[in-house]
Amino acid sequence: MRQQHKTFQAIEVGDGSDGRWAAHARSLWQEMEGLLTEEGRTPQGADRLRALFRAHMPELVSVLDRLADQLDRPQAEAFLTHAALRPFSPACTQIGQNGTLLRNYDLRPEQCEGTIVSSCFLRPVIGMQDMLWGLLDGMNDAGLAISLTWGGRSAYGRGFAILILVRYLLETCDTVDEAVDRLRSLPVAVPQNLTLVDPVKAMTVFVGPDMSPTVAPDACAANHQHLPVTDEQEQALRTQERLRAIRGAGADVAAMLKPPLYRPADQQGSRTLYTAHYRPIEGRVTYYWPDESWQQSFGHFTSGSRTVTLGRAD
Repeated sequence: MRQQHKTFQAIEVGDGSDGRWAAHARSLWQEMEGLLTEEGRTPQGADRLRALFRAHMPELVSVLDRLADQLDRPQAEAFLTHAALRPFSPACTQIGQNGTLLRNYDLRPEQCEGTIVSSCFLRPVIGMQDMLWGLLDGMNDAGLAISLTWGGRSAYGRGFAILILVRYLLETCDTVDEAVDRLRSLPVAVPQNLTLVDPVKAMTVFVGPDMSPTVAPDACAANHQHLPVTDEQEQALRTQERLRAIRGAGADVAAMLKPPLYRPADQQGSRTLYTAHYRPIEGRVTYYWPDESWQQSFGHFTSGSRTVTLGRAD
């Protein structure tokens, strides 16, 4: 397996008002603003996006205003609504079991922000940030943890990127049941699978622009929602193979760091970028790579950066 390196960083941003979040966001803005669709680039479109955000996530409106003011860039507010972003399709695997959440995140290295963030926008949250304040996975101080995978279908509709919905659920919900109930009123732009864990329950839910939230058979997910999976999709993503593997292995970190769950670079350059093991009851998460790990917690969050090796030598 060809080796590649990627730098991850960890930052504390507080409630977003003291400049730490804005300094980080401005450093990424040039590459991020190109992901905004045409709708978000007009005053009329921006007004529609804000109205959609206000209607569905009113608790976060004050945070949106705070961050947009701090970022101070044209179209910042429209971008931060996450309601007009170009879709992306990460190929991931995840499982909730015994109060823990374990996941592999797979994408091209240059397309992943790679920022572990400790924030207190509405409450304490730690997670892997993407698109400036969305979350690929994370946990809150109530013991709720959530992660996402792409649902494997090309449907697209009016709604939010799943990243901001993970942020919203962690900012406003205490339990799996509360989060799943809230999901029923949140429009999502593309099909996604969410695995949710609290101290007493674990669940995977399929969501999409063309379907109501549907509880999966168990608290595992790869990159499909319905069967049959086409031969082409299975060849490209090995989604059924990975789902069988994680069901067999359970929440086993060692299994996540080996094939077929740990994925080498494919023809598009997508590969496993990190493994995250959330123990939300303890307020603790450990990120793993083949040769090292990095632990963070609400009680002891360490800012800094690490350059890690992805994959192993042939």
